[in-house]
Amino acid sequence: MSGMQTINGVASALPRANIDTDQIIPARFMSRSRADGYGSQCFYDLRFTQEGTPRADWPLRHLSEGPTVLVAGENFGCGSSREAAVYALMDFGVKVIIAASFGDIFQSNAGKNGLLTIILPAAHIREIFAMLHVDPEMQISIDLPGQRLCAGEINISFEIDARLKYRLERGLDELSATLELEDCIVAFEAKHLGSSAWRVPLKPEPRPD
Repeated sequence: MSGMQTINGVASALPRANIDTDQIIPARFMSRSRADGYGSQCFYDLRFTQEGTPRADWPLRHLSEGPTVLVAGENFGCGSSREAAVYALMDFGVKVIIAASFGDIFQSNAGKNGLLTIILPAAHIREIFAMLHVDPEMQISIDLPGQRLCAGEINISFEIDARLKYRLERGLDELSATLELEDCIVAFEAKHLGSSAWRVPLKPEPRPD
């Protein structure tokens, strides 16, 4: 993963609540190789009819690829645990998703794979929807180190887990972040094992009466 500091990009609105992981990436596409990418299948059944023609009611129909910043309705990414949903969004071109709430497992999977999710109050989400309705190519700026988001007249702070922020800024997954502490882990184990008298009984000791 590459490190993340400041993101400036075109935003698009998906003002629908409860977009679940099956809507993000239909299950029938999940047998394909991860190396082939899932971008073209992202939101497939929302983008196309059963005959394969583009849907006129798809809010992102004006885009040839995903927006850098996706502003979505509440409970985005609900439904089944499907890490491929994160892969599909990232392969589609999305780097940041802003919503009033997320499915817990989806949000966890997103952070582990380098996709930033930001929770804002519902009132601010509605304001951003309104601004994007007027200007469908409005840019949003996210300062991850400063935890600030700027969208038109909105300049607001957002919360993020400190450990996740550290990993995203440096482009680290959980294993890479753990390996940064390898020397400390080795030193602790040596000290702990050297100062503790370990004895594993071959058979249970009799219990006192």
